[in-house]
Amino acid sequence: MNGAVVEIEGLRKRYGAVLALDRVDLEVRQGEIFGLLGPNGAGKTTLISIVAGLSRATEGSARVLGKDVVRDYRFTRRAVGLVPQEINFDPFFSVEEALRFQAGYFGVKLTGDRLEEILSALDLTEKRHTNARALSGGMKRRLLIGKALVHDPQVLFLDEPTAGVDVELRQQLWRYVRRLRERGTTVVLTTHYLEEAEELADRVAVIERGRLVLLEDKGTLMARNAGQRLQDIYVALLQRERAGREAE
Repeated sequence: MNGAVVEIEGLRKRYGAVLALDRVDLEVRQGEIFGLLGPNGAGKTTLISIVAGLSRATEGSARVLGKDVVRDYRFTRRAVGLVPQEINFDPFFSVEEALRFQAGYFGVKLTGDRLEEILSALDLTEKRHTNARALSGGMKRRLLIGKALVHDPQVLFLDEPTAGVDVELRQQLWRYVRRLRERGTTVVLTTHYLEEAEELADRVAVIERGRLVLLEDKGTLMARNAGQRLQDIYVALLQRERAGREAE
């Protein structure tokens, strides 16, 4: 790995009386698959939204490729691709049209070769002229990933990318994520499927109630825990963290 492509320092985010992020510090390294784990409501999507420029931190800073996500937002938004947790689609456009329009939002001309590459990689070639409304849930997820990749971002955020999809599609997406890493794309993955993080991630971080409670190399973490599966390590960590907070 080379240097950090995402740097987060002292990040806090409040929604009224709710503290969604509480002084989070972490770095994501170039070319790694970074697993961001935590239960529902832990702050994962909030953190991603701040880095992607969709939300502003209450305190602290976030940088992408050394550029501040607030001051240099034009640069950082071009550097980031985001696949959101919620399935959304353009109901009036075909798959190909949706990809071309998305590229236009970034001022990028989607070449024929690049379009074919994305369609082929995500197994969407036969659906290129299909209206997005007619796609299955799994195909809509593939389209979301394609839209996030049209401007060839250096950092890709995948927020629960395989939620609700079948095992075959999940395996296909895993293979594609590895291919992206091989090409030099840095991938940040949030997931509730712990086997997904165990299979893909180079390092893992765990957020619980807005706090970063673990940040470690996955292999080191599992070796230190006598080869336990990541699922068991994760559950035990959350139990200890919650017990500690109740004791405070």
